[in-house]
Amino acid sequence: MIIGVPREIKDHETRVGLVPSGVTALREAGHEVLVETQAGEGSSITDREYMQAGGAIVQSAAEVWRKADLVVKVKEPQKAEYEHFRPGLILFTYLHLAPLPELTDRLLASKVNGVAYETILESDNSLPLLTPMSEVAGRMAVQVGAQYLEKPNGGRGILLGGVPGTAPGNVVILGGGIVGTNAAKIAVGMGARVTIIDRSLNRLRELDDIFDSKVSTLASNTWTISENLKTADLVVGAVLIPGASAPKLVRREMIATMKRGAVVVDVAIDQGGCFETSHATTHTEPIYFVDGVLHYCVSNMPAAVPHTSTFALTNATFPYLLELANHGLESACERRPALKGGVNTYNGYVTHAGVAESQGRKCQDLTAVV
Repeated sequence: MIIGVPREIKDHETRVGLVPSGVTALREAGHEVLVETQAGEGSSITDREYMQAGGAIVQSAAEVWRKADLVVKVKEPQKAEYEHFRPGLILFTYLHLAPLPELTDRLLASKVNGVAYETILESDNSLPLLTPMSEVAGRMAVQVGAQYLEKPNGGRGILLGGVPGTAPGNVVILGGGIVGTNAAKIAVGMGARVTIIDRSLNRLRELDDIFDSKVSTLASNTWTISENLKTADLVVGAVLIPGASAPKLVRREMIATMKRGAVVVDVAIDQGGCFETSHATTHTEPIYFVDGVLHYCVSNMPAAVPHTSTFALTNATFPYLLELANHGLESACERRPALKGGVNTYNGYVTHAGVAESQGRKCQDLTAVV
């Protein structure tokens, strides 16, 4: 099989879908790897390293897309890449289709087989390809929030950890999963007062044990969220329903009750965001204000630390990529059932229930349309 690695073109997206060690492993398995020139530069990986690993450097994205049987990326295709779609192409990347009906339309019309990292679900209900970027984004959320709380950046002028004689900042985290847990680790380490709100009492018990009672844990409901937002300096949105739109936990009227200069970081923005006031931003223009509250809603946060992010991501994605390359999509899904959950579009059909429900489309079971 021919595997193509195009350079990412989303705003400030500097990660890459495959590293040189992966190229070597694919070549040893009998596959050809085409890498667009400078695809790895943002992650400090040179064309020479890809060539030494056995990859072929290609001068244009169009050639990579045209020749490849399987294209491996990091982020969802941008509009300029739609023209490269064709029937039977396997696209392996983060898709986050729920809030992107236009992209879904193009994938369906072109009969591209879209395999989304974020919906590959293992038998233990883990999301192995979402986890590493959730870890990065969760840790970054507090770093970014602390930066924007500084007065020159538009915030209230709060030092999260405080100093002796002054109170630390209040951090509220909505969701106690991978993102929320990693956000809490950084916030606690910085000395902030941390509250985690989650709907699962069992998860709250686990978090209480993990943090040795150094965080406050609260059961999620509208009143609890509303009351805690009033005293928050930093709010991290960290909720997830795999493949589907994120629930809008924070209403517009709640934002209006927050302190002026408080910061919200919506890590759920890839799935539409969990604040009613959220809309996706970029690393070029990362923030905006609603009712005096600073919103940071960058949809590819981990791209700010691409070297770390690329290697963390490809550590997780490569075993699945190798399976797809060795056996093709259909056989790979039979051999590794977790991959079936990753197939969002197949031969013109939506095959993931979360995507279908979010966009009001009909969902076809993959086994019925293969």
